[in-house]
Amino acid sequence: MASPLAAARSGLGLLDGVVWVGAKVLEGVATLGSMAIFFLQTLSWIVARWPSRRLLVASLHQIGVSSLPVICLTGAFIGMVLAVQSYYQFRAFGMESRLGVMINLSMFRELGPVLAATMLAGRVGSAIAAELGTMKVTEQIDALASMGASPIQHLVAPRFLACLAMIPLLTIAAIAMGVLGGAFYCIYVFGVDPFFYFENAREGTERWDIAYGVIKSFFFGAAIAIISCYRGFHSSAGAEGVGQAATISFVQSFVTILVLDLFLSIGLDRMHDFLWPPSGM
Repeated sequence: MASPLAAARSGLGLLDGVVWVGAKVLEGVATLGSMAIFFLQTLSWIVARWPSRRLLVASLHQIGVSSLPVICLTGAFIGMVLAVQSYYQFRAFGMESRLGVMINLSMFRELGPVLAATMLAGRVGSAIAAELGTMKVTEQIDALASMGASPIQHLVAPRFLACLAMIPLLTIAAIAMGVLGGAFYCIYVFGVDPFFYFENAREGTERWDIAYGVIKSFFFGAAIAIISCYRGFHSSAGAEGVGQAATISFVQSFVTILVLDLFLSIGLDRMHDFLWPPSGM
């Protein structure tokens, strides 16, 4: 039997664990509430006063144009990887010409929007959090507020609108490059007949499949922008604090993308079934 002292120590250890879990839960709820308020403040400033054209164009270039090469490269290689991983399974059933349907649907619905958003969360989101965190540490945000200007209007609103506008376009670019990369590898490396490849791909997909991924990307873009800006605004002091803000921004954005992807997939599938009921129902 354990001694009374050991039992007391184990009880205190269990109690400390419960207290730690409870504190983390309360901290998470408080952070979600603070982030929701931050999001509403951003929307209110956008409605009240549109950000300046100069700031908006700079954000569009930083988020959209600068990210295009890496997004296109990622999309092309993802399409080719899908072709490589699926070809031999499809060939075993004599269905090589159906590869286009699988690759296109995967890129349209899941891999295109999710991987594009993940890449942008790492490249754009971390950069935004680090930039705003540096401004927070060097008191530039406080100086902006002391001059009577709203930091949210000048620093957050342009980045939020740029993410909302550019991430769907970058998602479309990633999807297009994935489709082209998969088609190139299947036709020119595996020797799949191009006519049947493209014909089956056309018959097996519809416009809703493209809209499916683009709709998701709007939500992903909004989440990346709000989380990154919020983490930058609440960065702790010092270079370490700025680095932690950038890291936490990416981790939270990535987890949020996955959670949103699940619930958006469920909601969009139900919407499709409601608007276009399956035959026989």
